Amino acid sequence: MNVGLFFGSFNPIHNGHLAIAAYLYNHYALDEIWFVLSPQNPLKNEKNILSKEQRLRMLEAALLPFDNFKASTVEFDMPTPSYTYLTLRKLREIHPTFSFSVIMGNDAMASIELWKNYREIIDNYTIYLYPRNNIRLSIDKENIIITKAPVLPISSTDIRENISEGKTITELVPEAVNQIIIAEKLYR
Repeated sequence: MNVGLFFGSFNPIHNGHLAIAAYLYNHYALDEIWFVLSPQNPLKNEKNILSKEQRLRMLEAALLPFDNFKASTVEFDMPTPSYTYLTLRKLREIHPTFSFSVIMGNDAMASIELWKNYREIIDNYTIYLYPRNNIRLSIDKENIIITKAPVLPISSTDIRENISEGKTITELVPEAVNQIIIAEKLYR
């Protein structure tokens, strides 16, 4: 089983995340894409972050229409903040016959030296990079693949701001996510 791991806070998950995952699933040899919900990113001091349970509920609702996309809570029982190399070790321990790769924005790759034990990641995993923030990278490693995944001008930060300002987000998130946000009055 070839599994692409898409790490994130998903606060909230949006159509940009899903477009990237769909592109990678359709263009590369990935059997499934797991959205690894991070309780706490060590490089982000996020304000207005919902509980992991609330974000998981939205993530699961967004992924429901996709047979090969799964929500992963592997980091829920791990120490916080979440370090990617430890999550990868844990997943290999749980699923020793699976092949895992990492999906990340090229902005994350541009600052990967800040990640704890980043060498373990770039030396042992295939990494699929999607474009972000007009960053251009020239990489000469076979296991790092620069993709042409679509770039949608959507960010979770903008979505939260739109909600707090009373603006619509119907074109930015899946309808199921929008309904949860409305029903539970999230990000207000």
